[in-house]
Amino acid sequence: MNKHLRERRVLVTGASGFMGSWLSQYLLEQEATVVTILADWNPNSYFVQNGLFHRVQNIIGSIEDYNLLEKVICDYKIDTVFHLAAISVEGLAFEKPRLAFEINIRGTYNVLEACRIHSDLVQRVIIASSDKAYGDSPILPYTEDLPTIGKNPYDASKSCADMIARSYYHSYKLPVAIGRFGNIYGGGDLNLNRLIPNTIRRLLKNESPIVKMPPQGSFKRDFLYVKDAVNTYISMFEGLAHPEVHGEAFNFAMGGSWTVLEIVQKIQQIMNRQDIEPILIPSPHSEIWHQHVSTQKAQNVLNWTPRYSLEEGLRETVEWYLEFFSSPVLANGKTPLIVGV
Repeated sequence: MNKHLRERRVLVTGASGFMGSWLSQYLLEQEATVVTILADWNPNSYFVQNGLFHRVQNIIGSIEDYNLLEKVICDYKIDTVFHLAAISVEGLAFEKPRLAFEINIRGTYNVLEACRIHSDLVQRVIIASSDKAYGDSPILPYTEDLPTIGKNPYDASKSCADMIARSYYHSYKLPVAIGRFGNIYGGGDLNLNRLIPNTIRRLLKNESPIVKMPPQGSFKRDFLYVKDAVNTYISMFEGLAHPEVHGEAFNFAMGGSWTVLEIVQKIQQIMNRQDIEPILIPSPHSEIWHQHVSTQKAQNVLNWTPRYSLEEGLRETVEWYLEFFSSPVLANGKTPLIVGV
């Protein structure tokens, strides 16, 4: 039991999403009171199927509604905010940039402003950013002192939200910390077009995995298992007890770099499906080519390191989806958009 979380009154935005569900589950296990602003409903989601929906306080609305945010913070006497709500799929942000900017940028400054106005209540604010905030930097691995210069709609929205969060510390001393995450994966991610769940689903259907390939060669990404990601949020929460962590950004990932094809091949090995040849297709739009983060700052300042190897995380992930896809309806059907990381 984490004594620092017990009886905390926590607002988790994006709690019904992939990452938000796992974080909310952990907070509930630590006997925190969890409140969420629920914008979307997906009966197949981990949030619903695992019973989390019935254990948190759900407020129907969206983070674009500033007055609602203020009311929730006041009514529930919120002392800690984990802001995860976002359009978290790059392809969707590219197709609907206005939606991405409304949720990822406006939603973030609404949350921060409501926390500033009610700083007598809110003691800690943790913001979910992304390694995409660095843009297509030629400098690898990414360190936290690099500029945030995202160019595509998703990347730019994360750069902006990240900078706004830091401005609230520098201008108003809001006790905020920012997590810049690599590609988080694990069971419960129902954005099934993403690489890992889509690969597992296609292999189960005896279909070739899809590998997007840019003209200059394979995409390379850094990854983080969802259970390790939960620990990053708790590390930032605990770190904010110390003033030197206020206003700081931290990279969180494995601290490595793997091609998309390497990830697909690892999943094939775990599922014993090396007999199916992946299909290489051109990337439909410009994405960051290579990404690799340094986690040295998180290790030094927050004493955080990942506990799972990539293979261990992928193995648990495959096991989760094997059970999930055992339902023919879920295996073949479509799921609604989940707004949340």
